[in-house]
Amino acid sequence: MLQTPDVFIIGGGIIGLTTALRLRQIGLHVSLCDRGEFGKAASWAGAGILPPGDPERATTPIDKLRAMGAVQFPDFSEQLRRLTNISNGYRRNGGIEILSEEDADIVPLWEAEGIRFERVNLSEKEPQIKTSQGSAYWLPEMAQVRNPWHLRALIAACQRSGVELLPNAGVEGWARDSARITGVQFSSGETRFAKQFLVCAGPWSERLLADLNCRPGVFPVRGQILLLRSSAAVLSHTLILGKRYLVPRGDGRVLVGSTEEPEAGFVNETTESALATLREFANELVPPLREAIVEGGWAGLRPGSPDGLPLIGTVTGFENVVAAVGHFRAGVQLSLGTAQLVTELVCHRETCVPPTAFALERVPDTRVRPTFRS
Repeated sequence: MLQTPDVFIIGGGIIGLTTALRLRQIGLHVSLCDRGEFGKAASWAGAGILPPGDPERATTPIDKLRAMGAVQFPDFSEQLRRLTNISNGYRRNGGIEILSEEDADIVPLWEAEGIRFERVNLSEKEPQIKTSQGSAYWLPEMAQVRNPWHLRALIAACQRSGVELLPNAGVEGWARDSARITGVQFSSGETRFAKQFLVCAGPWSERLLADLNCRPGVFPVRGQILLLRSSAAVLSHTLILGKRYLVPRGDGRVLVGSTEEPEAGFVNETTESALATLREFANELVPPLREAIVEGGWAGLRPGSPDGLPLIGTVTGFENVVAAVGHFRAGVQLSLGTAQLVTELVCHRETCVPPTAFALERVPDTRVRPTFRS
């Protein structure tokens, strides 16, 4: 007979997998399901940019979650490698962010958090880059992981740690006893019971939470990415320019991203026009990339939210249901901080950030802007 899990997690992206592993590491029995294959939605499709940070000096809750990941990712990556013998590609290659005048107010936030940076002459730091836009800032502690590698490591770590993994198991509804959820109902008709539940199913979370009278406003935002392969190393640092970026992987490959397409709804397909626009962006910014080969392109459905910030908290009226949704473009960089916060909520511990900071029922505040958005 299967043991009733302490926590049943709905959604096998980077938030669900990371949290499942953390909960299992403190001794809880965890089951994790996904409507498809694990890690194959937005998490797999991202660029894996890890901005720097100091959680002790971060000035806002969202920046503290990001900074927690920045500090913990090196050790966490090594833990995954030791446990699974799989590298997630973590490396600190540094980054260059090109800021427009209207984004210059970010620089004092870097200073306040103690982030190392230096205003640089772009042509000296990256001779192949050609642009006259904005001011260039070098961030030597910016890092990256390779998303598919990281997700493979997370899945293997969950398996070896004893997390029950249930792929291709879509949840259609809830079993309940008065104001308490007792189980989830699969599309197959099967019901699985648990003590507590976590909803982190990306943009598909909205429907599940609506059944609990919770409507955080999560929606899909399609993002497309292009992968180029160059015979020569043309770029050393991650380059961020507004909503777009170039991420050199160190083996001649360069990720070019990304689009933001809320109008696409749940259509998770690439388009020729979007990939062509990304290619043009790369060619203009780094002319040697005109000779690069297009190795692939893909799309992912990011979970957007009304104010661009995640929603993490207990569902009102259902004390044994927690949601962690709406991470938009920042799932990787917020994954470790979110896993810690969810663990604290599930275990009724003091939380690393005020529980109201990301409350599901909060009033959206578009004035709050993360220090890093990619």
